[in-house]
Amino acid sequence: MRTLLVVLFDEVQSLDVTGPVEVFAGAEACCPGSYRLVTASLDGAPVRTSSGLTLVPDHALAGAPAPHILLVPGGRGTRSPDPRLVDWLREHGRRVDRLVSVCTGAILLARAGLLDGRRATTHWAYCDTLARRHPEIDIDPDPIYVRDGHVATSAGVTSGIDLALALVEEDLGRETALTVARHLVVFLRRPGNQAQFSAQLAAQTARREPLREVQQWISEHPGDDLSVESLAARARLSPRHFARAFRAETGMTPGRFVDRVRLEHARRLLEDTAGGVEEISRASGYGTPEAMRRAFVKALGAAPAEYRRRFRPAPAL
Repeated sequence: MRTLLVVLFDEVQSLDVTGPVEVFAGAEACCPGSYRLVTASLDGAPVRTSSGLTLVPDHALAGAPAPHILLVPGGRGTRSPDPRLVDWLREHGRRVDRLVSVCTGAILLARAGLLDGRRATTHWAYCDTLARRHPEIDIDPDPIYVRDGHVATSAGVTSGIDLALALVEEDLGRETALTVARHLVVFLRRPGNQAQFSAQLAAQTARREPLREVQQWISEHPGDDLSVESLAARARLSPRHFARAFRAETGMTPGRFVDRVRLEHARRLLEDTAGGVEEISRASGYGTPEAMRRAFVKALGAAPAEYRRRFRPAPAL
């Protein structure tokens, strides 16, 4: 039995709380005796979430049972937290087997000194601020969650569900995690190093219509010739002018954008279809399975076959 303590405070983001809690509650339903779920606020009083919901905790923090897993959600309440909450986290956060934050909950962990010397992430909108205020932390703005030893931090709200599923898989096995994911209608469990944004969202949308059309063309035709020369011709610009304009308006080079689109396309095919690796490599513009394998290992740390094994949902029974 692992005791999971969720810290509550005013202006907490409700999904940061309920998303992971539903995952662990589902795991407990599948494997009774696995998790004991407990919530607590500073004084045991109800808290009002940023969306106006009221959450009633089980305990005051001072009287809560010692947790194995301490989960700290985010929300507007992390901007000016009660100093007593930070002090409590500083004292108790070092004693747990797992320390977990969702979204801007990482800000509270950082204030308590619990992320010093570690790699971490948070919601993309706060990564720069967190990095400036806490240079002792290695902030990675790209992945949806990061694990560094017993500390795990995640990005925006729904990534807390992904992280919780990963922890359940570690504790209880892949089939239990998949059962919970299917029950919650979470069809695709995302790996932690998946980017917080798709390629289109990660890149700024180009202002000029020809460049926007090229972005759309790339997303719809990842298997085509997407060289700078070909894309420049489609935009009716010289290759040099196109490359310069594309980077200025989207924040990344054409090649980087193409790489991201192809990787996302290949991932979706591996997750959603039964196509072979060779077929998917051609459809995604890699040309050969080896080229796709190198791209997957570099970006995701897993070869395509391993990626499919881990992240393609098992068929419902």
